[in-house]
Amino acid sequence: MADRRAAVLVMAYGTPQRHEDIEAYYTHIRRGTPPEPAALRDLQDRYRALGGVSPLRRITEGQATGIQEALDERSPGEYRVHLGLKHAAPFIEDGAQAIVGAAHQRAVGLVLAPHHSRMGVGAYHRRAAAAIGDALPYVGVGSWHLHPGYVDLVARSVAEALDRIRGDRRERTHVLFTAHSLPASIVEEGDRYPVQLRESAQATTARLEELGVDLPLRPSIAWQSAGRTADRWLGPDLLDVIPKLAEAHDLRAVVVAPVGFVSDHLEVLYDVDIQARGVAEQHGLVLERTEMPNTQPRFLDLLADVITDADGAAA
Repeated sequence: MADRRAAVLVMAYGTPQRHEDIEAYYTHIRRGTPPEPAALRDLQDRYRALGGVSPLRRITEGQATGIQEALDERSPGEYRVHLGLKHAAPFIEDGAQAIVGAAHQRAVGLVLAPHHSRMGVGAYHRRAAAAIGDALPYVGVGSWHLHPGYVDLVARSVAEALDRIRGDRRERTHVLFTAHSLPASIVEEGDRYPVQLRESAQATTARLEELGVDLPLRPSIAWQSAGRTADRWLGPDLLDVIPKLAEAHDLRAVVVAPVGFVSDHLEVLYDVDIQARGVAEQHGLVLERTEMPNTQPRFLDLLADVITDADGAAA
């Protein structure tokens, strides 16, 4: 059977598949420089807390498969999905070369992250475009954080998390929308990444109000999982915000909605579920975290919409 006319390169961060792969994975993140022993042990301990490895690889592969199925339902025979990862095989370049080697007419790149930054999503697209070269046209999907389907999905997951908070705690609950922090220098460069997180929070809050969800306190934003470098990173940090909110508003519970992520992985399962929850408990708070989209069919359907919209706009 002939290859499909359009290739779709689905891109994500990647994760070690086995515990013994963590050092090589961390070295790749550090651009070939092996990590210090203490830093390596810390990362290994974090993965051990999750049972040894992250479920991210399985989820990402499931997302790619689900996107293919959703595209097939919309446009049978038109799209073929390839996978490319930033820090694990198959790398972005591997996926790009698979595209070049097939009889595709054009390529669409989608990063499994809703907000665009030059350092984040932009870097994925630059790698993909460089690997594809002049072999065929390439269009990279930018941000999709305000797609109505995504906003509705997040809003409903927030509502479900609020429903899990019982009794008088519910009346003293604060919702925090989070995304991965980046060096604060991006603001000086005019990057809209921080603006887009605020837009996500505002759009989701508006959707919650449309759904009739009671929000005693106005939701706010925080940043999480900042890198361990000398740079100043975007803040306020989630781990700092939780105790300050507890003191300022006499909170009883907090709902964390990691809207900058779409999968269960280290930054969610450890940084939120273990680390942030531990901080909350120290201050007498219950912490509920929203369910991640993972391989939910409605999530994969909206990603198929995002892809076909970008492909149509580029035609």
